[in-house]
Amino acid sequence: MWSKLPQRVYFQDAFRSRFFRMGIWAPPQLLELAGQSLLRDEALAIAALEELPAELFPPLFSAAFAGMRSQALKAMVQAWPFPCLPLGALMKEHKPQLETFQAAIDGLDVLLAQEVRPRRWKLQVLDLRRNAHQDFWTVWSGTRAGVCSLLEPEVAQPVRKRRRVEGARVWPKQTCAPVEVLIDLYLKEGTPDPSLSYLLKKVKQRRGSLRLCCQKLRVFAMPMQNMRKILKLVQLDSVQDLEVNCTWKLATLGRFAPHLGQMVNLRRLLLSHIHMMPHAAPGKEEHCISQLTAQFLSLQHLQELYLDSISFLEGRLDQVLRCLKNPLETLSITNCLISESDLMHLSQCPSVSQLKDLGLSGVNLTSISSEPLRVLIEKASATLQDLDLDECGIMDSQFSALLPALSHCSQLTTFSFCGNPISMAVLESLLRHTVGLSNLSHVLYPAPLESYEDVRGTLHLGRLAHLHARLKQMLRELGQPSVVWFSANPCPHCGDRTFYDPEPILCPCYMAA
Repeated sequence: MWSKLPQRVYFQDAFRSRFFRMGIWAPPQLLELAGQSLLRDEALAIAALEELPAELFPPLFSAAFAGMRSQALKAMVQAWPFPCLPLGALMKEHKPQLETFQAAIDGLDVLLAQEVRPRRWKLQVLDLRRNAHQDFWTVWSGTRAGVCSLLEPEVAQPVRKRRRVEGARVWPKQTCAPVEVLIDLYLKEGTPDPSLSYLLKKVKQRRGSLRLCCQKLRVFAMPMQNMRKILKLVQLDSVQDLEVNCTWKLATLGRFAPHLGQMVNLRRLLLSHIHMMPHAAPGKEEHCISQLTAQFLSLQHLQELYLDSISFLEGRLDQVLRCLKNPLETLSITNCLISESDLMHLSQCPSVSQLKDLGLSGVNLTSISSEPLRVLIEKASATLQDLDLDECGIMDSQFSALLPALSHCSQLTTFSFCGNPISMAVLESLLRHTVGLSNLSHVLYPAPLESYEDVRGTLHLGRLAHLHARLKQMLRELGQPSVVWFSANPCPHCGDRTFYDPEPILCPCYMAA
């Protein structure tokens, strides 16, 4: 039997000869075959990892992962020579068994259990996000620099560098710094994901040395007690993108609010389907709302705010907005009831002066003065790029009052206002007002009132085709692109829409006829 050192030398020679004989630029399939061949002697491969060239770790790790070589994976995680291990991208490609995932996590656990840093240890980040580092495992570079550039750590928060004191003694042994695990979390009802459960168990055991960082958090539905247990293990200041997309009562959102306040680096927030309690005392409702809006004071980096189907917003929009201290880039308030005073407060809010994206789809504005909306559009006209006024019930007179402000939106690229009862004359006026907007390339127009046969919304396709051609001709005369997208009101029978450009895309009722 060989001693340990000769085994290592033998393995190195075999590995180098198989990889370098075919050349660094060999096809990845050959690298995989060579790795599979070497991994047949798993003990020998593990013994030589300390001397293995860093460039050869990725193909060998990929082969071990695909072949479910648990012991080799566990050892390679401990010896990984780069700052970041993008395991999530590999999991997306190979859909690993639970045992394989556990082996990688166990390797990290063994690493963190050591009192001193191993000689080659560089791992700072274990990245479990499926859509990060997409190219690393498929693009093979022949240079060490090429590999390292793909594996720079992408941490959720900047890692504090330790300052070296002048004249301080350099110790040969260093204690292990914490390792960050990056993950996208999707919290929903049902059987817990076994991989996530295993990871959370290890994070709890290694609290302090293993930091669970989550840049993207999605909450669909989960008992609040279970959710709290998970969020206690997450570094909440790492969350940058949060969606709460489930049917919650206001009191439930109030219990979640303290967690929101800890997400101080949040950049995008979506709250959807939050309902008032039917028989709750008014004082309790106000307390819950105050508890929520108070958390906005901590969100100093918030850039995108989406509020969808929020039942408590009417009469309280000012309470939400005044807690925003920095300008927003995106504000979307959809399928909500708001009052004229709400819209007035919105137009006066300092946080909307630099909006790039404004959405009010599904907000009924029929009985509200157009002046606050005109002021709001004018205020954001220098930066506004995307405007969505679908299904707002805006009438001819209201829309006409908005046209001068729209004509000042020099950066506008997309404008959608289907589902509003607008006449052909007002659509023609819109074209004349927006002819100077050189960036405007996508407009979704409502089918004009003249397109319908009756008040129920039955569409007359012949009239629609005639009016469509008339608008296209007008655009050509104005020197603008001739693409015109019409969207009709929902069909009174099936609820689907008919679109038109250049031919009608019919709802099923017309198709059946």
